[in-house]
Amino acid sequence: MIGLLTRLARVRRLDHGEEATLVEHLTELRDRLIACFVLAAVVFAVAFWRYHDLFQILNGPLPHKLKESKPITTEIGEAFTLTIMISAYTAILVTFPFTLYQLYSYLIPAFSQEAAKKVRPMLLFVPLLFTAGAIFGYYIVVPSAVRFLYFWASNEVTALPRAKSIYPFEMTMMFVMGIIFEMPAAVWVLTRLHILSSRVMKKNRRIAIVVLAIVAAALPGTDPVSMLLELLPLLVLFEVSIWVARGVERGRAGVDEAVEKVEEVVEKITGDDDEK
Repeated sequence: MIGLLTRLARVRRLDHGEEATLVEHLTELRDRLIACFVLAAVVFAVAFWRYHDLFQILNGPLPHKLKESKPITTEIGEAFTLTIMISAYTAILVTFPFTLYQLYSYLIPAFSQEAAKKVRPMLLFVPLLFTAGAIFGYYIVVPSAVRFLYFWASNEVTALPRAKSIYPFEMTMMFVMGIIFEMPAAVWVLTRLHILSSRVMKKNRRIAIVVLAIVAAALPGTDPVSMLLELLPLLVLFEVSIWVARGVERGRAGVDEAVEKVEEVVEKITGDDDEK
C-alpha cells in the first residue's frame, strides 16, 4: 500500500508527441483511484478507532451549555451509525487535498510544459488554503452558527439537539469553507493561463457580488448567521483574488520586458557581426 502511494505521488509527465493507449490511460486512472480509496480507508479506520477523540474535537466549537448536556441520540444503534458517518466525513475532509493532487497528476500530461510549470506552484498553496478554510470553519463559522440556532427562542422552547444533525453540519461547514478558500488559487491559475484578468474581475465586481451572495445562500446552513459568515469570506477572497491576478499580471509584464530587452541585445550583437 505504501509502495503504491509512493509511486503515485510522482507526476507522470508525457513528452510532447508521446502517445498513450486507452488501456494505459485507464490503468493509470484505476491506480490513482485505488490510491485515493486506500488512503481514505486508512483515515476512516483511524478515525473510527479513535472515535472518542473525534467526538471531543467536534464538541470543541459547541457552546458550553451544549457541551454539558451533550447532543442526544433517539434510536438504538444511532451512535454507531453516527460514528461511521463522522469517520467517513473525516476521511473525505483529510484526503481531499490528496485527491486533488491525483486529479492534477492525471490531467497535467494533456497540457503543455509551459502550462504545467504555471500550475505547479499551486501544489503547495491548494492544501494550505483548504486547511486554512477548514480551520476558519471550525473556529469561526461553526461556533457562531450553532450558538445562533441553539439559543434561538430558548425561552419558549427546550432545545434537544440531535448528534445526527450537529456533527455532520460541523463537518460539512468545514469542508465548504475549505473549498471557498481555494478561490485565490483558482484565480491565480486562470490568470497564469490567460483565461482571467484583474480588469475583467474589477469590471464585473457588482455581478460577482450578486453571484457570491447566491452561492452563500445555496451553501449548507439555512440561518442568516451561516450565510453571512460564508458570504464575508467569499467577498474578501474575491478582493484578494483581484490583487492576486494583478500580481500575476505585473510579474508577467516584467518577464515580457526582460525578454524584449534580451532580444534587442541579441539583435544588436547579431547586427554588428553581420556588418563586420
